[in-house]
Amino acid sequence: MDARPDSQALTRATDWLARADLRPTRQRLALAVLLVGDGRDRHLTVETLFAAARAKGEAVSLATVYNTLRAFCEAGLMHEITVDGTGSYFDTRLDDHPHFYWEETAELTDAPAAELDIARLPTPPEGAEIARVDVVIRLKSR
Repeated sequence: MDARPDSQALTRATDWLARADLRPTRQRLALAVLLVGDGRDRHLTVETLFAAARAKGEAVSLATVYNTLRAFCEAGLMHEITVDGTGSYFDTRLDDHPHFYWEETAELTDAPAAELDIARLPTPPEGAEIARVDVVIRLKSR
């Protein structure tokens, strides 16, 4: 089986890294292909990206995946969404939007932003500004 990405996926991944002036190392490029190669937005954990990379035959460690996702966040390519104290999800969609967290499956999905109405936010303390507002709506089956 050929594990190499198609040229369109590779171009998307290379362009995505270039937007943030990140050097396209082999490992960054391999993970970027998995994240944005098909043009769809993703919500994933370090563990799910690690498993996907290993399934494609990529020789990456869990620490490398974690560090690379952190670098992508710091470069403004994705956001980290903390659902609870035990784990984070990484989102490739950058616009402000709420999320559903499905408690039974531990899945994070986009919620319809048009249906969210935040009337106002509290005034931040002196010397601080609001960087972002993350809205995570936890769901469970009835």
